[in-house]
Amino acid sequence: MGGFAVFALLFDAVSKTKSFIDVFIFVYTLIIFAYILTSWVRLPYSPWLSKLQRFLYDVCEPYLRLFRRILPTLGPLDLSPVVAVAFLYLIRAVIDSVLDRVH
Repeated sequence: MGGFAVFALLFDAVSKTKSFIDVFIFVYTLIIFAYILTSWVRLPYSPWLSKLQRFLYDVCEPYLRLFRRILPTLGPLDLSPVVAVAFLYLIRAVIDSVLDRVH
């Protein structure tokens, strides 16, 4: 009976971890997408929009900067968000694979 409880707890922890990682990557991808859109469109000044843009910058820029250092510049075209989102989904696949083995 005790062994079954341990496996049930492990199964629950693995499924909760997978769920958290999936939601985190989905939300972070949406935040990166919002950051890209707000960088393309000139928004009218308002304190609320300024704070929103600053939040998106503070959250996305450190992660995107990692890829901007590696990728060559292609003029005005910035491919770092595309590579960053692809890398997030690659990490998700690797973590899901590892968690499936534990499961």
